[in-house]
Amino acid sequence: MPFNDASQHTITGLPVWDGDGYRGSSSISWSDGRIDSVAPAQKVGGGNTMADAGYASNVQAHAEDDLGLSIIPGLVDTHLHLEYPSTTVADTFSWGLYTPPEEMSLHVLANAQECARFGVTTMRDMASHAVEIAVSRALSEGVIRGPRVLADGEVGMTAGHGDLFTPPRAEQRNPVADSPDECHKLVRVWARQGTTGIKIYLSGGVLSLGDKVAWRNQTRAEIRATIDEAHALGMQVAAHCHTTDSIQIALDEHVDSIEHATAMTVEQMQCIAQRRIPVAPTLLVNEVIAYRSSAVSAIARDKARKIIEGRNPMFRRAAECGVRFVLGTDACKNLVAYGDQMEEVRLMSKIFGWGAERTMAAATSDAADSMRIGDQAGRLIAGSSADFIVIKGRPWERIDDLDVNNIVAVVSKGRVVSGSIEGLRG
Repeated sequence: MPFNDASQHTITGLPVWDGDGYRGSSSISWSDGRIDSVAPAQKVGGGNTMADAGYASNVQAHAEDDLGLSIIPGLVDTHLHLEYPSTTVADTFSWGLYTPPEEMSLHVLANAQECARFGVTTMRDMASHAVEIAVSRALSEGVIRGPRVLADGEVGMTAGHGDLFTPPRAEQRNPVADSPDECHKLVRVWARQGTTGIKIYLSGGVLSLGDKVAWRNQTRAEIRATIDEAHALGMQVAAHCHTTDSIQIALDEHVDSIEHATAMTVEQMQCIAQRRIPVAPTLLVNEVIAYRSSAVSAIARDKARKIIEGRNPMFRRAAECGVRFVLGTDACKNLVAYGDQMEEVRLMSKIFGWGAERTMAAATSDAADSMRIGDQAGRLIAGSSADFIVIKGRPWERIDDLDVNNIVAVVSKGRVVSGSIEGLRG
């Protein structure tokens, strides 16, 4: 349903969970892509609820018991990758070597829009380059329509995890930094291009070609230089960590978030919980690599299986310690699809032993807070972006209701991007 951006629009009479708590049967009004108000629905006539007749656009819903629908904030994925082909190709690793950036930008945009259609209205691309940063900026400035995309530029070493996503002998490569001075400069380059944060690598990884998970990535001096420069320029630093040693470096050097964190000790859990450091656990991707996908190498499959040995009990204990897990999927189209975020959230609830509402907060309001945008995304409050999902059921009470098959409509920046809210008319 197309809307004029300047018009005011309302859905009323549906239960609303706003990211922090249940608001009851409510009216949610928005205009110019932002929420004007979320207020208790007014009862009229025979007990049905109606939108205020003065609104230029009015969507009326039956009482909540009649429809079984509710409204929740759009999901916030703090860790994914958009620079992948949105269509099927033979080799995703080499695709970036022969695809011009102008064409690649269209794939990045298409992938972001696909996420939005499945309810992810805010996302952070974790390891961005010029293309993703340009798409992020174009979306932010309203040049093109789409969800909110934050872009973290990567600072890694030659032969590090980030570098080895490009085939080792390919000459065309993304920039790396191999001294403290080079780290300072690369952070400044990303800042000039408009990145919203910095990603560093403190261990090897799973899908990179030719390294090992236990490899050290960069020296302490290089890591310290990157963090110092990023913080000086007001940017957060996210650290890729798959080993106990890398997590300790992340803690010692005061990163802003830890990605994966698949080998925490009890002492590290307690420190992470005390400092309230966000952790994106990326649960689904390693399970897919280890046991579900035939598209990965035997080496990658073996790496993933070793990583997740004992992982779930460790994560359960971390959750019991109070570790601040937030939604982060590592979605990359061919392994974790753009749209698998709801499955990831359900898996978080299962592995961490969390109730539905705690898990929903980790995927919405707390995920947004972890990126310092909690006043813009992840909540349904006056002044925030009009990003929400109309869904069957009550996911904050029953986490299994958070399922893409239950999506009735998705609104991103005030515009319907999936389904239709016309179907809610009484």
